[in-house]
Amino acid sequence: MQKLAIILSHFVGEKRVLERLKAVIFDVDGTLADTERDGHRIAFNQAFSEAGLDWVWDEAIYGKLLAVAGGKERIAYYLSVFHPTFDHGGDMATYIHHLYAAKTGIYVSLLAEKRIDLRLGVSRLLNALRHSDLRIAIATTTIPENVTALIQNTLSRSALDWFDCIAAGDIVTAKKPAPDIFHHCLTELGLKANECIVIEDSENGLKASLSAGIPTIVTLNGYTENDDFTGAISVLDHLGDIGQTCQVLAGVPLDDDCVTVDSLKRLHAQH
Repeated sequence: MQKLAIILSHFVGEKRVLERLKAVIFDVDGTLADTERDGHRIAFNQAFSEAGLDWVWDEAIYGKLLAVAGGKERIAYYLSVFHPTFDHGGDMATYIHHLYAAKTGIYVSLLAEKRIDLRLGVSRLLNALRHSDLRIAIATTTIPENVTALIQNTLSRSALDWFDCIAAGDIVTAKKPAPDIFHHCLTELGLKANECIVIEDSENGLKASLSAGIPTIVTLNGYTENDDFTGAISVLDHLGDIGQTCQVLAGVPLDDDCVTVDSLKRLHAQH
């Protein structure tokens, strides 16, 4: 019986390793585009100014605030740490909601003005994926309006149809590093965790995807370069493009100069 248990265990392990990749799930902010530094931070500061507030989130402060997932949650945390006695004379949750709504409008305007670009290699990879046998999805803590504006203004208005699932914002209560948004995405796709691969940019995002059991690669950025990416299959500086080779900073090396459909399949098979 013990020998049979060992044999069965071996085949269960083989099934997990050999599960075919069926979908690629992308984070948004910091992964598809440098939206945090060039978009959200700018929009927050403008919203604060228009509300008559003297709050300014410089790059250093904003980098620390990124440890908190979600824009409304970020404002609430900022108040608790930097302005604990702030009182506008009404319900604070409602005030934060209206402040964040103003910020969202400004952010969408920045996208419409083409002031935010996709990160290197993102457009190339997305176009390759939509012509492959793999499905594409999004799992992010940002609100759906922000996702829609980014996709439509950097790719095309029809590009939203490329994605089989866009899991975003308050569709789940617990945000990254909780795995809830990824669990929701898997349910919508009708897939198992080991049939997917995630592309993330931050430690919180990686914790969330790994907690959901999904193999993950990381494309770090200036805000996340010092994060702990233990558990990622590979950590890259970017996805790479024609004539612009990406660097593998940790983990499994690529066989290509940039992340491709085939390289994603190979990385997934090695997790």
